[in-house]
Amino acid sequence: ARFVLPEVQLSSSGDETWLTVTRAGENVDPGDVDAALDTAREDVESLPAMQPSGPRPGVESTTPATDEAAWHEQVQHAVDRIAAGDLRKVVLANALSAELSGDVNPRDLLERLRQSYPSCFRFLVAPNGSAAFLGATPELLVTLRGSGVETTALAGSVGRGDTPEADAELAARLRDSEKLRHEQKLVTDAIVDQLAAFGDVTVGERTVRKLSNIQHLNTPITADVDDDTHVLDVAEALHPTPAVGGLPPDAALDVIRETESFDRGWYAAPVGWFDGDGEGTFAVGLRSAVATDRTVTMFAGNGIVADSDPGEEYEEVQLKYRPILDELE
Repeated sequence: ARFVLPEVQLSSSGDETWLTVTRAGENVDPGDVDAALDTAREDVESLPAMQPSGPRPGVESTTPATDEAAWHEQVQHAVDRIAAGDLRKVVLANALSAELSGDVNPRDLLERLRQSYPSCFRFLVAPNGSAAFLGATPELLVTLRGSGVETTALAGSVGRGDTPEADAELAARLRDSEKLRHEQKLVTDAIVDQLAAFGDVTVGERTVRKLSNIQHLNTPITADVDDDTHVLDVAEALHPTPAVGGLPPDAALDVIRETESFDRGWYAAPVGWFDGDGEGTFAVGLRSAVATDRTVTMFAGNGIVADSDPGEEYEEVQLKYRPILDELE
């Protein structure tokens, strides 16, 4: 895990925006803090408009970490484990490396994702200055405000249609698919069980969540918790959800480690913030990538259940690369 106390933080909520500077140490001069705040305000006021500063870099070639034939074998291995009875669901991931025609600017890429996916959580973490982990994830892990917890069970996917009629047909297929409903119910039930230890849980109505290139089954879940509950307590209990790990969790993680051909790194990790009161929000680091110079490596995964078809699962994974790949091409 990595946590950062920011020197300068800009926060917006509703029609209010807050600028905060932090100075740590035993002998901090309040005058220095005031001066730092003034400097930060000048810097913020001089920032350009939120728009990409250059063109898309272009993609010369792409290489999957696991090719289609190997992916089929991995999915079949997982299905066989499920049939053997020691596994109910596992999420298998793949990675796609894109070699670019020019250098990638992670901030430009993030801004393009903001414009294309305004309802998603966007994040960018650059821990060492040479590479950035970024993405636009549709999946909330947990929000804690006061004594209220909010989360979602997001699982089951189909693409978007080229016409309103085709899009509605795909949404109906998503709602009616026994396989996809089963996959999503596994996630919902697991989250409810994990939250029950904190307080009373309420499950909302299942709907279809539509994004630019994909649509998912989505069930909102809330819980009432004690006032001394920290958002990290809930995040620790929920992560990894069956939407990124599987069921039972230990068996699913064993299958992931013995099956996947690459290291996930921070892919599917909780990404978010918390404050001094223990409130905060964490999303799941999906639809994500690592960007460095002229290479961007994208990550995507799919939930595998008993009746999963390897070919269909491979095509669905390709859809999940598109949010970032489209902004590079």
